[in-house]
Amino acid sequence: MASSSSSGLTFKLHPLVIVNISDHYTRVKVQDQHSSSAASPAAGAASNGGAPAPLPRVFGCVIGVQRGRTVEIFNSFELLFDPVTHTLDRAFLEKKQELYKKVFPNFFILGWYSTGSDAEESDMQIHKALMDVNESPIYVLLNPSINHAQKDLPVTIFESELHVIDGIPQLIFVRSNYTIETVEAERISVDHVAHLKPSDGGSAATQLAAHLTGMHSAIKMLNSRIRVVHQYLQAMQRGDIPLDNSLLRQVSSLLRRLPAMESEKFQDDFLMEFNDTLLMTYLAMFTNCSSTMNELVDKFNTTYDRQSRRGGRTAFI
Repeated sequence: MASSSSSGLTFKLHPLVIVNISDHYTRVKVQDQHSSSAASPAAGAASNGGAPAPLPRVFGCVIGVQRGRTVEIFNSFELLFDPVTHTLDRAFLEKKQELYKKVFPNFFILGWYSTGSDAEESDMQIHKALMDVNESPIYVLLNPSINHAQKDLPVTIFESELHVIDGIPQLIFVRSNYTIETVEAERISVDHVAHLKPSDGGSAATQLAAHLTGMHSAIKMLNSRIRVVHQYLQAMQRGDIPLDNSLLRQVSSLLRRLPAMESEKFQDDFLMEFNDTLLMTYLAMFTNCSSTMNELVDKFNTTYDRQSRRGGRTAFI
C-alpha cells in the first residue's frame, strides 16, 4: 500500500456519512451480541474458551458529487455482503441506487465504505466489483476500535492506483487526505445529538459538565492551532522557511474577520451584554428565592391550619 495518493483530488467528507457508518456498525454489533447470548450454553462455553470473536464488518456505498478535482461525500447507504464469496448483492445495490436517484438526482455513487483497522486483501475484490458503477471508486474505512490517545478522526479515505510491482501491474490502495465539510442543517443535527440527555436520567449538572468539557476541548484545540500558525509565521519572519504569499493572504483574511477588541464600540457592546447577562442571572435568582419562599409559606400555612383545627390558632399568613 502506498503512503499517499498522487491524483490531486480534494475530498470533502460530511459528518452524516460518519454517523451512518457508526450507526450501521453499532446495530450489527449489538445484533451479533444478542445472537451469541441466545446461543446454547455449550456453544457459549466453547466460544469463551477459545479466541475472542472478531469484530463484525459492515459494508455500504457512499454517494455525493464531483466538481472538477473536488469530491464531496454527502451521504451513504448500507449494502448486503456475502462473507463466503466476499461479494456484494448486486440486485440490492441497483435497487438502492435507483431509489436514491429519485430522492437525490444529483448524487452519484462515489465508492463504498467498510469498518476495520486497515484495508484488507479481500477489500480489493469488492473494490474492483464496483468499477462498473464508478470507474475510479473511493474506499472510506472507519476504525471502530477506541483509541483515547488518538486525536484525529478514525476515518481513512483510500483511492486505487495502478502500480508496477516486481514487473507486474497491480491495483493497490493509497491514502488520501480529506477535510470535514458541514452545512447548517448538519451542524444543528450534530449539536443536537451531542447534547442528548443520557438514557439513565443524568442530572443537569452532568449535562452542564459535559457541555463545559466540550467547550474546553474546542478552545484547547483552537489554541493549539493558533500556536502552530504563530510559530510558522515567526519562522517565516526569521527566514527559516521561504515566504508563502498565498498562506499570508489567507492569514490576513482570517485576521480581518476578527472583531477589533480595543475599539470603543466593542467595549460598549461587551459591557452592555455583560450587564444584561448579570441582570438575567439576578432575576433568575430572585425568582428562585421567591418560589422557595412561597413553598415555605404554604408549608407553614398547612401546618398552622392543622393545628388551628385542634387548638384554635390562626394561620401564619
